[in-house]
Amino acid sequence: MNYSALIQNRKSVREFTEEQVPFGTLEVLKNYYLESVRRLVPEVETELSFFGTATREALEGAAGYNDFLVGAPQYLVLMSQKHPLEKLNAGYIMEDMILKAADLGLDSCWLSFKDSEQVKQALGIESDMDVAAIAAFGFGKKTVRRLRLNFLSMSNVDITAKHRYMEPKRGVHDLAHLNTWGQREGLDNYIGFYEDMLWEALYAASLAPSYLNRQAYGFVLHDGGVSVVRMPDQYTTEPDGQLSLGAAMLHFGAVAENWAGKLQWRFDGNGDGLALPEGHRVVAHCSL
Repeated sequence: MNYSALIQNRKSVREFTEEQVPFGTLEVLKNYYLESVRRLVPEVETELSFFGTATREALEGAAGYNDFLVGAPQYLVLMSQKHPLEKLNAGYIMEDMILKAADLGLDSCWLSFKDSEQVKQALGIESDMDVAAIAAFGFGKKTVRRLRLNFLSMSNVDITAKHRYMEPKRGVHDLAHLNTWGQREGLDNYIGFYEDMLWEALYAASLAPSYLNRQAYGFVLHDGGVSVVRMPDQYTTEPDGQLSLGAAMLHFGAVAENWAGKLQWRFDGNGDGLALPEGHRVVAHCSL
């Protein structure tokens, strides 16, 4: 897959047509999950299930987009073994599935939920695993413009039309830091611009879906590597923050690996020497 192109062109939709996803396309998605999907923490056991149109009513009150149900012809439900990194891994896996769906001409939307057991009961799932991530997918209704909702606060929502290379609420130069948090002197020379792969990887990360588009994360580039930092945010719960980080890491890694080779993420970083503000913490780091 051409990740850079898919990331830039994919749109998140809230309304779907009633057109059913062809059986052959569903089989391609199922096989992709089984054989090729990117996994951030391979040792964490996961299962992916597909649910059809009848799931709409079952999910009412259990999952949605900011508590509003999104009706779609198909839903992906990712189950995960209980693990400290299960949400981070689930965000990584589900975003790769969503990009594969986009590669097949499908539209999608991440759904949020608060209670794994409530979702399992609603869908009749009998499993000791957690519901880790949910997405709706199918064929989106045509719109004139692609709009992005930026939740600055729950009473202040900025609506912007998306264009090629239009910066999201927090773009590359807001997300990236050089050597220490808040240091941007020399950043342009370090990451390059547009066609440079490090800039492309960071730009891809800036386009990753995040809970309410809050982008509660950042990247510190240092010592030939990168540390991914979780930022405190009053609107983003820890599970939603981990899912968002997983999606951002998928975007960054899938593009960076075009020139850096396969990234080996580690999860033992403590942020020493990065001058992180209070409440900020390193979630993962790797060499480039």
